[in-house]
Amino acid sequence: MLALVLPLGLDTFAISAAIAVGGLSRERRLRTSLLFAGFEAGMPLVGLAIGRPLGSTIGNAADYVAIGVLLALAAHMLLENEAEDGNELSLRLDRGAVATIALGISVSLDELAIGFTLGLLRLPVVPVIAAIAVQALVVSQLGMRLGERIGERLRERAERLACAALALLGIGLLIAKLTG
Repeated sequence: MLALVLPLGLDTFAISAAIAVGGLSRERRLRTSLLFAGFEAGMPLVGLAIGRPLGSTIGNAADYVAIGVLLALAAHMLLENEAEDGNELSLRLDRGAVATIALGISVSLDELAIGFTLGLLRLPVVPVIAAIAVQALVVSQLGMRLGERIGERLRERAERLACAALALLGIGLLIAKLTG
């Protein structure tokens, strides 16, 4: 379970650091962290609503589909357009509710895929959702505080580390499935 949740934390950390490159008030950091935690806890439930029934329908192939989803998520994160810098993200935060909701959705799409994977792997829902919400709150706060000081270089490294961790998890699950 932690191997599934921790890479999501690295991605959230990277996005939070990017947002804070230009500096944020304490209130804005807290609101953004709560936004991320809420979206990141909710999106797996949407994915789960799709993944559980699908897992029951496709039976033994569900494990391979879940592995494929993890690997596809890692590849997507790796190839994702990195054109936005911290200043553009900060501007999006200042444009009102629609922009804030769009940002919340954009940072939680990875969790949608994880929710789909939860349903396919039949992992315990409540502990995973709680872990995702807690890690999102903590790492977004850490990312924003450090992002104000460190900037772009750390954000890019954290994104790459998140991709590698998800890819290794998918490969590890595949090896376990094939040898087990």
